[in-house]
Amino acid sequence: MFSDLTSIIVHLLYSITTTKVNAKIWEVTMKRIILTGGGTAGHVTPNIALLPRLKELQYDIHYIGSYNGIEKELIEQFGIPYHGIATGKLRRYFSVQNFTDPFRVLKGLGDARKLVKILKPDVIFSKGGFVSVPVVLAGKSCHVPSIIHESDMTPGLANKLSFSAATKICCNFPETLRYLPEGKAVLTGSPIRQELLIGDKFKAREFLGFTSDKPVILIIGGSLGAVAVNNAVRAILPQLLKKYQVIHLCGKGRLDPTLNHLDGYMQYEYIKDELKDLFAMADVVISRAGANAICELLALHKPNILIPLPASASRGDQILNARSFERQGFSVVLEEETMTNESLLATVDQVYENRQKYIDAMKQSSQQNSIDTIIDLIESVSRKRK
Repeated sequence: MFSDLTSIIVHLLYSITTTKVNAKIWEVTMKRIILTGGGTAGHVTPNIALLPRLKELQYDIHYIGSYNGIEKELIEQFGIPYHGIATGKLRRYFSVQNFTDPFRVLKGLGDARKLVKILKPDVIFSKGGFVSVPVVLAGKSCHVPSIIHESDMTPGLANKLSFSAATKICCNFPETLRYLPEGKAVLTGSPIRQELLIGDKFKAREFLGFTSDKPVILIIGGSLGAVAVNNAVRAILPQLLKKYQVIHLCGKGRLDPTLNHLDGYMQYEYIKDELKDLFAMADVVISRAGANAICELLALHKPNILIPLPASASRGDQILNARSFERQGFSVVLEEETMTNESLLATVDQVYENRQKYIDAMKQSSQQNSIDTIIDLIESVSRKRK
């Protein structure tokens, strides 16, 4: 009996020791990455596109964003540990908030530095937005390599502020390379969520209650909505619904309940799980011209009408993005300031009738999915944790 008891104790001690050793090996070999970016869905979805490959490579993934931004809502659905920090916006125009936001930025830098010290990541990947700036700067101060990604043709202010602290800077357009620091710039393209490529139009038809006898127009105003696009579409709904069925992604707080009774019209603030199916069902897409959005349209070969954010309300990059796609035969561009109800309706008809021409042009594009390129870059700059 004494011999049996001794054997059990020895076995338990061996198991405990083995578990501790295995845990230590896991801790040493598993790499940790911090993803950051927020403010709009366009600063989050490319990070989401990287998640499957990062998980496949057994990265321990953490996300740093603002306390209540859209990034929190989007990322937590994937079960990724989310850490909120204070954030502020540095504006090019006068605002009362210009006097208070610098203090929020400083607090955010302190929050980010504390998190980086606790998490001890091997690498940081930033998709931009002002919440990302403190994270990249904190990485620099803690000797953690950072990779940032710029989707637009010309770099935004947040990414510009991060250039000096970045190890590598990815970009989406060849024209962007001349705006980036020499030796850091890498042309990668924009990560596209792979699940978007496997949508099922029959599931979408069942989800929406649509029929198969009319083509489908999908309107995407962006995660924050686009008031001008929403208003323009709603102004021509009676004419549109005679020939088409309409899916309208309006943005948060942009629904119009007075339109809920219309047959062939469905509106949502934002769609996540069913988005791939809605894309599969769409014959024509009307969208803003954010770089991530138009790259998804290109990958999906969706004929589209782009209504870029006007220069008066932006840096003008959406206009550059849209015109680039138009020159390549992928899109038709309508300027918000000059667009009329008649021109929008006529353009919808024209794009639908000539949809195969746009599909063929997009199929011939040499732009490749960038996920593997970016993952290789992450692997090359990440450092082993000791």
